[in-house]
Amino acid sequence: MDVKQVGRELGVRYVLEGSVRKAGDSVRVTGQMIDASTGAHVWAERYDRSSHDIFALQDEIALSAVGAIAPSVRKAEIERVRRKRPDSLDAYDLVLRAQPDVDSGMPEQVTRALALLDRSIALEPTYALAHGNAAMCHHCLFLRAGLQEINRAASIRHARSAIVYGQDDALALTWAGFSIGMDEHDRAAAFTALEAALAISPSSALTYILGSVIFGWGGEAERAIDWSEQGMRLSPFDSWAWAAFDAQAMSHLLRGRYEEACRAAYKSVQANPAHSITYVQLAAALAKLGRFDEARAAATRVLELQPAFRYSRQFAGVNCAPALAEALGGALRTAGLPE
Repeated sequence: MDVKQVGRELGVRYVLEGSVRKAGDSVRVTGQMIDASTGAHVWAERYDRSSHDIFALQDEIALSAVGAIAPSVRKAEIERVRRKRPDSLDAYDLVLRAQPDVDSGMPEQVTRALALLDRSIALEPTYALAHGNAAMCHHCLFLRAGLQEINRAASIRHARSAIVYGQDDALALTWAGFSIGMDEHDRAAAFTALEAALAISPSSALTYILGSVIFGWGGEAERAIDWSEQGMRLSPFDSWAWAAFDAQAMSHLLRGRYEEACRAAYKSVQANPAHSITYVQLAAALAKLGRFDEARAAATRVLELQPAFRYSRQFAGVNCAPALAEALGGALRTAGLPE
């Protein structure tokens, strides 16, 4: 059947189709997501599994497929919105238009995103996803644009609004939980929101990724690594993959696994080379390995991206666990970053 016709008849923008083939005890499941308006492929995957436990197989493939589809559809939606006239954007479109800049995690871009998110909230004051993204923007401004109390307060305010208005929105709860954990320093409340998000959407890779960052700064290294790896299994090419690798890097460093920390930090830098914090973990790991010239080069890049960076203020801003602050601080001092 013609997918464009399916889209028109069902009134949907995307169509998921697939097939199942069996040979002995083996099962091959294929799936593809198609943009019904253009016929373009958004996502495709093949799963080869044993059919020994068909119900477990169903659950595994459903979880994997939804986890992979969600960021693929989000990217397709962002591209769709970019083609729309600016004066025709509704509240949802404005959030999508802002999303790439929110994901950057750096002050100039998130400031641009906030202008769009403010418009979205003006159109729909109870739009939880807009509030959640705004919370993330103010979090980034707080940590990377001078640790101003006005940004911390705005992050918490928008996060609370996202929780109030987004009880059925896993993404809004995820953004909100992250801001509550990082900026209000209430990790118990943060994980209440994140666990609510996972109850709604068990395949939410972003929830696991941002949860891993909270665990990482809290000094819970093994849980941080577990959550980050789960997030990456669900969405290997997620736009927030850098944060998962960042959580792994600081956690391995805390446990004295410096080679693993360095590998994770390099992956973080590769995934988001314009973000200052990725180079912080890299500088620390290289210093711990005695690769001082490379560590100083990474430290120089931190200050190019974030000239006002001072690691003691950064640690205070995220309520860094004392053991991690000690381990990171000494290494960053050796790399040449100012305290």
